Amino acid sequence: MVSRPARVAILEQLRADGVRHMFGNPGTVEQGFLDELRNFPDIEYILALQESSVVGLADGYARATRTPAVMQLHTGVGVGNAVGMLYQAARGHAPLVAVAGEAGLRYDAMEAQMAVDLVAMAEPVTKWATRVVDPESVLRVLRRAFKVAATPPYGPVLVVLPADVMDRDTSEPAVPTSYVDFAATPDAEMLDRAAGLLAGAERPLVIAGDGVHFAGAQEELGRLARVWGAEVWGADWAEVNLSVEHPAYGGQLGHMFGESSRKVTAAADAVLITGTYALPEVYPALDGVFADGAPVVHIDLDTGAIAKNFPVDLGIAADPRRALNGLARALERRMSPAARARAGEWFTRRSAEQSAARAAARRADEAAALDPDALPTTAFLQELARRLPEDAVVFDEALTASPDLTRHLPPTRPGHWHQTRGGSLGVGIPGAIAARLAHPERTVVGFTGDGGSMYTVQALWTAARHNIGAKFVICNNSSYKLLELNIEEYWRTVGVAAHEQPEMFDLSRPAIDFTGLARSLGVPGVRVEKPDQAKAAVEQALATPGPFLIDLVTGRGRQE
Repeated sequence: MVSRPARVAILEQLRADGVRHMFGNPGTVEQGFLDELRNFPDIEYILALQESSVVGLADGYARATRTPAVMQLHTGVGVGNAVGMLYQAARGHAPLVAVAGEAGLRYDAMEAQMAVDLVAMAEPVTKWATRVVDPESVLRVLRRAFKVAATPPYGPVLVVLPADVMDRDTSEPAVPTSYVDFAATPDAEMLDRAAGLLAGAERPLVIAGDGVHFAGAQEELGRLARVWGAEVWGADWAEVNLSVEHPAYGGQLGHMFGESSRKVTAAADAVLITGTYALPEVYPALDGVFADGAPVVHIDLDTGAIAKNFPVDLGIAADPRRALNGLARALERRMSPAARARAGEWFTRRSAEQSAARAAARRADEAAALDPDALPTTAFLQELARRLPEDAVVFDEALTASPDLTRHLPPTRPGHWHQTRGGSLGVGIPGAIAARLAHPERTVVGFTGDGGSMYTVQALWTAARHNIGAKFVICNNSSYKLLELNIEEYWRTVGVAAHEQPEMFDLSRPAIDFTGLARSLGVPGVRVEKPDQAKAAVEQALATPGPFLIDLVTGRGRQE
């Protein structure tokens, strides 16, 4: 292989791995590496104005393409700005490859400006972090980074690239990264053992998470739930692991309080967990999560998730799609005629009940949309649902408005709905931009809140600069509404009498001019305050070829 500077070889490696976009914010120590991009026109640099937006863009792109996304961070200050969103990506198992520049090995003893241990800084929020110290290993390390990021459990990695290493020559060849096939099928004996534990259940429960989506196991999960007669509840669920209109879909377990989840999980007399762990709340229950004597079977490719917090009766490391398919067949053999009849009757009854509930909700929404003094949320979502094409993509960071959103735009198609995950605010705007970049032929709408939007609002500028035609909806209730709801639950939990909400949850003073802010960043927008404004706003947004923002009033705050 011909020798060339490592900074050039790195870009050759990205090309060999089919990388089309690099998300980043440039800095001095990376300038030589970034300058070489002029010779690699097939790799587009997507410029963001702050590192939280950089990671949000890369995270959204990885989710939309289901492939590793590449981002460039600027030494210690850039990695520091990125840490919060890297935590989001780590919790959400996003396969990200971050490269961070550094002044150079020769300056290690100097404690120079911006010098910091980048590996130590990133380790808590990445799956793997490393520093390249020899140009002859830079491509080897990059390939390992891609493989680690794309190996279950997926997650972000960081490769630190000192400038003096990048400037030295290497003769390493750039070849595509080798990935591992994880389509592992458990043997028939193991599946029969699992079915034996579960077959006799009268109140069966499936707890599922995004591992189902990663495995493409939605159809298999739905079939198993039907065969077993089991409700499916989500935990660590931010993709379409099962259509919300599937009769078995029960809802999401408590994101915040384990006590809410326990009301569902402890009522089951047999539990199957797949694609997640038990259980990822902020305040999880420490005991009593499952009923005494209820068998628990856990299937996942992430062996660390199995029996992570609570014992299981059987743990199986396997591809969820293949395992669920085999387990459904084993249950059919193991279940008694009475159990199969119970499951069939339950499924039929659930189908009718859910159809009736959806019809009742539609009637209530139609009535609400006719009230001229009501908030415009229902009228806007009805209009948007009528006009969006079938293959539209929704990025949901609506938080407290999410129930309204999912009622009108139900998550039914894998790859067409992504929800915030991990607890970091600000993913809605960059996530929608990246989804549109990944699928330029689709209409993409990103929802976020007024509070959450301000974490990454500068990403609107990126959409304008690169003419990425995503649409954005700010669900504006003039508050940190989720905090208001959470503290009310906290008061109930600890026995504190309800009282006035903390002042710092209020965002109404001064009011944020979201349309003016968007225009200053190159994105047109309108404000929707009343139901009769919804139709024109939706029409204008969808007719605009570039990015467009709608400030949707979903609450009046404390000024009402």
